[in-house]
Amino acid sequence: MRWWSLANLVSNAGTWMQLTVQNLLVLQITGSAAATGLSLSVQAAPGLLVSVVGGAAVDRWPRKLTAAVSQALLGAVAFATALLVAFDQLNLGVLLALAAVTGLIATIDGPACSLLGNDLVRPEDVPSAIGVGSLVSNAGRLAGAGLAGLAVGVFGTAAAYAANGLSFLFVAAVIPFLRPVAAAVTQAAPTAPGAPADDMSVREGLAFFARRPRLVALAGISGISAIFGRNYGLTLAVLVTGPLAGGAGAFGTVSTVLAVGGIVGAVLGARLRKPSVRLVGTLAAAGALLQVVAGLSPSLAVLLVLVLPMAVLESVSDTAGTTVLQTDPPAHMRGRVLGVWNTVRTMWSLAGPPALGLLMELAGARGALVAGGLLIAGAIGAGHLLRRRRTPEPVLIRPETAAVPALSTAA
Repeated sequence: MRWWSLANLVSNAGTWMQLTVQNLLVLQITGSAAATGLSLSVQAAPGLLVSVVGGAAVDRWPRKLTAAVSQALLGAVAFATALLVAFDQLNLGVLLALAAVTGLIATIDGPACSLLGNDLVRPEDVPSAIGVGSLVSNAGRLAGAGLAGLAVGVFGTAAAYAANGLSFLFVAAVIPFLRPVAAAVTQAAPTAPGAPADDMSVREGLAFFARRPRLVALAGISGISAIFGRNYGLTLAVLVTGPLAGGAGAFGTVSTVLAVGGIVGAVLGARLRKPSVRLVGTLAAAGALLQVVAGLSPSLAVLLVLVLPMAVLESVSDTAGTTVLQTDPPAHMRGRVLGVWNTVRTMWSLAGPPALGLLMELAGARGALVAGGLLIAGAIGAGHLLRRRRTPEPVLIRPETAAVPALSTAA
């Protein structure tokens, strides 16, 4: 697990190096902000269309081999992009094609690597492993953003892509030496005698997800939170530079506090033992109420005080939700469940910014934060009340009515 965490730290740093310069590269090639958005959409499109197929592949194929091959392929794409940039042969069409290929490979790589990390610890330690993964992700994000500026300034844009390619190869080289704590995860579902074997179909994964109330509720909570509560890069940027009359430096301070809160939340989330959907909903509702107060902040200092607990709650909620998602399904279904989840999550990421942007146009930055927080808290509260009404109350039997007369000697 230590080696896997180190590999993920290196990989996350490389990925954020590339993401940091990718938008700049598109702007350099095209000079169009619309083209930048198009490149991000093209890379996200495979997650919307074929994630369920990728999840089925993860359930069918050996996990270590799948993760190693997908990491090597992502490295090859990064190296190809670096060469094209270095020799000035990259145009918009080729860049979009490479982005689509990256997104396609990621539909398999994401669930494969997530589940492989869980195989390295005992079942009761999975929440801690997910928390460590979140901590590594946040640390890699901070390191990658800083290293990107250094790499581009000293070696040029191609260096960020080359470094990302090396980070993928490092992960691929580490994977063969990882040893799961138990026997290899069974890739086929146990079937009763005479029952049809599990065909690892996409349809079965969709049906399982739809029939599982906990997963549906988790999707609902995460979806409304992602659309109206998690796009702080947009809402807080407008709030800081608008009503609070701050500049880019002030928003940079807010972003740093958000990152620190994410790291603190990951540490706290790693201490969870048995997280539940109810806990995820409670944390999301609490964060939404803090968001309402943040929208009413009279000054930047007050906003900074509120941003830290907002980020902590978001990070702990994410860790708890990920734990439920990766441990609730049986082992042979987890790849397909993650595939369905990635499809749903991609829908949120595509629908969230336009919906939030429209809300900000109508109500302003403060109004969007307040209305979004109230929508999240209200929806979670309404769902909780609805669930309580639908859950039948247990029938209590009085001891005297339940008592059985003692048998007589004759009987």
